[in-house]
Amino acid sequence: MSDLAKQIAADMAGWDAIDDHRTGTAGDRQTSDWLSGRVESTGLVPRRDDFPLSRWVLEHCVLDVDGTVVEGVPLFDGGTTGPEGVVGDLGLVGEGSGRSAWLGRRRSRRTAAAKRRPGYGALVRSRGKPRIGVGAFGNAAGEATGALAAARRSDEYGAIVAVSRMDTRVTGLALQNADRFNEPFGPPVLQVATEYEEWLQNAAAIGASARLTAHVTRETATGSNVFCRVPGRDPALEPLTVVTPKSAWWVCTAERGGGIAVWLALLRYFAASQPARDVVFIATSGHELGHLGLEHFLATKVTPRSHAWIHLGANFAAVDSRIRLQASDREFMDMAEGALSAHGAPVSTRTPLGERPGGEARNIYDLGERYVSLLGSNRWFHHPDDRWPTTIDLDNTERVAHAVLAIATRLA
Repeated sequence: MSDLAKQIAADMAGWDAIDDHRTGTAGDRQTSDWLSGRVESTGLVPRRDDFPLSRWVLEHCVLDVDGTVVEGVPLFDGGTTGPEGVVGDLGLVGEGSGRSAWLGRRRSRRTAAAKRRPGYGALVRSRGKPRIGVGAFGNAAGEATGALAAARRSDEYGAIVAVSRMDTRVTGLALQNADRFNEPFGPPVLQVATEYEEWLQNAAAIGASARLTAHVTRETATGSNVFCRVPGRDPALEPLTVVTPKSAWWVCTAERGGGIAVWLALLRYFAASQPARDVVFIATSGHELGHLGLEHFLATKVTPRSHAWIHLGANFAAVDSRIRLQASDREFMDMAEGALSAHGAPVSTRTPLGERPGGEARNIYDLGERYVSLLGSNRWFHHPDDRWPTTIDLDNTERVAHAVLAIATRLA
């Protein structure tokens, strides 16, 4: 194993040893301490950039259908309930409006099967209650994701329960990011694990009565970014800026650990080999909550316009990851794709030039500055089972690191 691969492995194991990377938690602060220690080991000075937030505390978040209780996690940019919850009749999201999340499935068959089940009489819908929608979300949810988004924008539902379908190969509860955390909208949406989908569809087919509770309180908390600057030989030159998120719903090692490991590899390289221009390194919290940390950093730090940005996004370290490349212009797209190909990490997909990109690259796009952005795919995306070493392709991560080092050296 090469020295670089050993260091990447050590960094990923260090990341994975912290049990929670959610913004504003003790794990978020522990991550900042750990990352600051890594920066200090290079001889550079890490700085903390704290920002306030009103953190959600989940009190009681469940769906109760005739005494069968399922726990879930609400969407952090949707509505909430009091401890009493919302009582209503279940129905499939989009049915009757042309937006059915399960087009082609025959409700009559589900209803007939449900009527044969014991206890059907206790489940029949009562009149006059709010509707509780049953939907789905995720990369494997197809049209259901769009139907759920439309339902959230409508006034059809008093609440929604949404089944997590991020990847058909991985069951359980993977969460959706809250891009509108500071501007929540729509009804309460309770996210539940994949194994409840058939049960929920059957209950929706007969219009079962249910109680959905998304009781949340808030507490004042602090998120923290970590940043540092490697001084270049010519301070008159605009800096190169390297950004990667340092927060996630769970541990999320393949999702976030690759970006952290390559961020550190670049930092160590430039600390030992002074670049022509300053290189600024930013690791931001608040990724899962609408990029709160990066937005705070950009709004409060007086920094010159960057010569270019490198965004180290999600998932390129995962097993079987398909690399997605994003860039501000054709020159950067071709340069980055050439470097990745030369180091054995070919690009699978590209965000079309001019289209607003995904991840923190969208903040850079909105600034009107130039960027290269790297993401990937991950069957354990936003899932609690995304852990070292099971979900990591170390060899490919090393190849990506070599390619990004080549890109950064050229841009610096």
